[in-house]
Amino acid sequence: MQLLLKSICLLLLAGLSPFTQAEVPLEVQKVTENVYAIVGELVQRRPENLANNSTHGVIVTDEGVLLIDPGGSYKGAEQLDRAIRTITDKPVKVVINSGGQDHRWLGNSYFKAKGARIIAAEATVADQRSRTNDHFFRLGQLLGKDVLEGTDEYYTDETFEERMILKFGGFDFELIYAGPAHTDGDIFIWMPQQSVMFTGDIAFTERALGTGPAQNTASWVKVLEEMMSYKPKHVIPGHGHATTLERAKADTYDYLIFLRQEIGKLIENDGDVLEAVKIDQSRFSYLEIFEQIAGRNAQAVFTQMEFE
Repeated sequence: MQLLLKSICLLLLAGLSPFTQAEVPLEVQKVTENVYAIVGELVQRRPENLANNSTHGVIVTDEGVLLIDPGGSYKGAEQLDRAIRTITDKPVKVVINSGGQDHRWLGNSYFKAKGARIIAAEATVADQRSRTNDHFFRLGQLLGKDVLEGTDEYYTDETFEERMILKFGGFDFELIYAGPAHTDGDIFIWMPQQSVMFTGDIAFTERALGTGPAQNTASWVKVLEEMMSYKPKHVIPGHGHATTLERAKADTYDYLIFLRQEIGKLIENDGDVLEAVKIDQSRFSYLEIFEQIAGRNAQAVFTQMEFE
């Protein structure tokens, strides 16, 4: 008992509650010179990850930092900023939102207050606006009000329709919206000189994808094919570590193709949604959260393809 009380006292002196889990740290992964991935955990959103269950891009330039995706909450943005400080003391000058999911934009207000320029596609902002209330409701349930404190919606300073060429700090960036993927507003960001592709939620690695708010896997497949046509040497996905194009293809594109082929056969044979759930997806069981999401994915794809 005395040992327990001593431990509690030490925690209190350190400013921590003994009954609150510490936040999950972000992993900094160097991809190539001046280019980094900041990798969050692969599970779902929870208080300990501050809604940063996602991967973010950092490019360090002479003019400051360009950040791809600012985190899923104000505190998530603070956490990302601390991770960036382990790489450089240069400030974040540009933030690109790669999509409409919370971890792609709800940290905007934090970096805007520090003087950053926020850039997003028109389709991305439309998606963000249409789902803002849903984001706050869901995050309130998953994170709790204390963790969500300070989070506010700030959409963008600058938009583009389908393509934007951005030059910043001696680096070239191509921002490309090719259509709905995981969400209606997903874009990919290409660095041609470095052969680096930031995919946002267009590509998932190491964890199973969800069919997503866009509910349009046919378009998602086409977007992936366009993205893969660039043949990047380095792929920084929306979830998982920086990797190769082959791994991103296996974990995302091949899974979507597999589901669509199997569901297509089922529909041709007058199968129903209950049979869709029974499709053997074990080929992809190596992916994190597979057991939680595989059945839901099959149901969602069946519902989509019934009306294609």
